Amino acid sequence: MPPPAPRKLWFDGGCRPNPGRMEIAVVTGGRTWIVPDCGVGDSNRAEWLALLGAIDLARQLGETDVVLCGDSAFVIDQIAGRTAAHPATADCLAAYRNGLVSFSRVRLRHVGRAQNLAGIALEYRRAGLAPPQPLADQQGLRLFPRMA
Repeated sequence: MPPPAPRKLWFDGGCRPNPGRMEIAVVTGGRTWIVPDCGVGDSNRAEWLALLGAIDLARQLGETDVVLCGDSAFVIDQIAGRTAAHPATADCLAAYRNGLVSFSRVRLRHVGRAQNLAGIALEYRRAGLAPPQPLADQQGLRLFPRMA
């Protein structure tokens, strides 16, 4: 019997204005988790928090083999070592690396904005077009430590 396929998770974070109130979304298995208020920060930190949220969610779902899909070159390039870690988000990079210990395999994929299901979910929510879905906090999920 072949091993199960890896779990794909799409992540996206943003804030409006930038800097401002951060929000994140994670999509997997046809479900969307949204945290509408992650504190105040900039769009780069919001992207990092979304990635950390995806890792936390994958762990909570019992996954060990994951593909993390996001549109943030800022985050993905730092993880891949193509750019130096940014001092303002060095704590996030460390949290990412520490979070990998519970997984047998993790792959990152840079996807275009139009293919990022989590980004689409955030845009629909901002436009008031998203169907009502439970927010991550209402489902008792702890996607990441809240930022001030």
